[in-house]
Amino acid sequence: MLKTCHPALALMSTVFCAAALTLAPARAHAIACTTQAEMKSADREAIVAAATSIAGKVQLGDTAAVRASTIPSVAASFDGIASSVLALSPVLSGATLAVTSVYDLNAADAKPPQPGSDESVEFFCGQAANAPHVTFTIPQLPPGHYAFAVVEATGVKSPQRLSMLLQETGGPWKLAGFFPRPLLAAGRDGTWYWERARAFAKANQQWNAFFYYQTAAYLLVPADFLGSTNLDRLLQEQSAATPPGLPQPGAPMMFSVGTAQVPIVEMHTDASFGGLDLVVDYNAANPSEVTDPVSARARTVALMKALLAVHPELKNGFHGLWVFANTPGQHPFALELPVAEIESQP
Repeated sequence: MLKTCHPALALMSTVFCAAALTLAPARAHAIACTTQAEMKSADREAIVAAATSIAGKVQLGDTAAVRASTIPSVAASFDGIASSVLALSPVLSGATLAVTSVYDLNAADAKPPQPGSDESVEFFCGQAANAPHVTFTIPQLPPGHYAFAVVEATGVKSPQRLSMLLQETGGPWKLAGFFPRPLLAAGRDGTWYWERARAFAKANQQWNAFFYYQTAAYLLVPADFLGSTNLDRLLQEQSAATPPGLPQPGAPMMFSVGTAQVPIVEMHTDASFGGLDLVVDYNAANPSEVTDPVSARARTVALMKALLAVHPELKNGFHGLWVFANTPGQHPFALELPVAEIESQP
């Protein structure tokens, strides 16, 4: 699940979850932001050099070198970033790396975060009247001098966006947060998903529209704590197209499958199988729905059929459905089927 947390510890998932769009801490302290166009050349080049160097180490899969380029508080809990580096390295083999944007985020005068508080540091970038803007709302950010850099790795089958929070520590800029995201899902970019979401919304296909807007936002926005003029517009459109009753944290969607009520706890999209799938997580009523393969498959297929019966528009929007049945203490039972094959399943 995609959650906003301390940027030094956050590592973004590769699934496209609704929780990724929850970006509203209760209180924020506004501090200075300088865009790349406003920076002195030497300052900009130092950030670009650091981001390029770290991205190159990620490309090589050199976890030791990435860790050595990381601030101590993050290096102390490095397993998540190390796993991401090892997963990304083969994907990035042969990619061309280019820094596409940088921001200088000076929080030297920020108040130290209080343990357990919901305070955040907010940076406003390019806030001239009627001009495009970018905002950073970063919770629990310690005082310091930071930068945000986006490196795009292109020219490969699965191009990636490697976004980094950097911190100046008296020498070269060092890594304070790592936020990799794909640039494409099922071979399409975020703009394409935004356009398709609008088309689905116009056709009153709310489920397709909502999840396509969600996917567009994930692909277009480098990190959860970043906002922009375009993101504001996209989220407004998504809100208008949101179907009622979708699962929320702590409030599952109760969905009828025959005489049973199935608690669906999460839905998002994923392109791991090549096409765009709708992923559905539900809590099984008893362990046999997970541990007994025959029973688990039957119940999972029944849920897929019920979803397509109630929401036939999903056949127009998705390659397949990927259902996970969960029960405490057991590995989930998972099944992915193309939507064209679901109704013919026994």
